[in-house]
Amino acid sequence: NSTVPIAAEVLKRHGVYDPRKLMGVTTLDVCRARTFVGNAKGNDPTKVKVPVIGGHAGTTIVPLLSQAEPQFTFTDEERDALTHRIMFGGDEVVKAKAGGGSATLSMAYTGAEFADRVMAGLAGESGVTECTFVESTISEAKFFASPCTLGKEGVETIHGYGEVSAHEKKLIADMMPDLIAQAEKGIKW
Repeated sequence: NSTVPIAAEVLKRHGVYDPRKLMGVTTLDVCRARTFVGNAKGNDPTKVKVPVIGGHAGTTIVPLLSQAEPQFTFTDEERDALTHRIMFGGDEVVKAKAGGGSATLSMAYTGAEFADRVMAGLAGESGVTECTFVESTISEAKFFASPCTLGKEGVETIHGYGEVSAHEKKLIADMMPDLIAQAEKGIKW
């Protein structure tokens, strides 16, 4: 949540900043969301979509389970457990590896997946949408992850996150001060 703002400031200092071309990779969060939701509901995770907005650290990761496709029904307990697991999935891996590493294969897979989507947009493929962390005006945070349409010049459209549940509204409101502070730390660095 600080690295993309740092990069933006460095690029600005050199007079080459183009916000359409600077994106933070949040594909790992989206991959975890679709995997955990798919597995919990007995669906093929590759056929599940769950937008993940906000940031890419702990509580700033907000999975929009209410917008999952296909649409699922969750008990409050299921929703809370899935949300927590998506937010802190990285910690789960570090713990499983007894501190000896992180989600290396998942990071490689999702990095390649993100690169593939960016290249598809650059090649002119239409309808390429990916959740990514960008400079944005859709929330009070200067940098925010949300679905973006990618094209030949990078980010073509930053989409809002639409209708969310009351629970998701609270998650967004609760994490916003942290997300803003983390981005500000990067800007000031």
